[in-house]
Amino acid sequence: MSTKNQISVEIPETVISDVNKKLQECRSLLAPYLQGLTPEQRESIFKMGDKTVATVQKVEDYTETNPEFAPSYMDQPEFHKDVAVVNGLSPLRNLANQLVSDLSDTIMLAGNEALLSALLYYGSVKEASSKGVATAKPIYEDLSKRFTRKGNRPSPKA
Repeated sequence: MSTKNQISVEIPETVISDVNKKLQECRSLLAPYLQGLTPEQRESIFKMGDKTVATVQKVEDYTETNPEFAPSYMDQPEFHKDVAVVNGLSPLRNLANQLVSDLSDTIMLAGNEALLSALLYYGSVKEASSKGVATAKPIYEDLSKRFTRKGNRPSPKA
């Protein structure tokens, strides 16, 4: 088990608090404009992906330069509003995804190191308890409930 320390930071509570407030502010500012979908709706709608962004942009350009080809039942003002929403929110989504990825990676790395250290401590307490160190026994009994292995081990036969 490696104990190589790959992350060593202390984030001041003021930074955590300020970021939380700013994220809440961002969420509040955007809330009136955002729309939630059910899983069924997400599954069933026709989605605009990376490959179709350029197509939609090109169609928008053509509706400006050659509006005679737009069908009468196409709501062009709504089309332009929808394109503007995609163009406005996509950079925000990309930034938020980068933040989520960085947060997840940092939490995973710090969590890994914390868990490895906890396992080292538990191993030391377990060994001390097995050697009869009285003060280690209650700690071991408490921690052993949390460090039991769960897996596909066969059940002991009665």
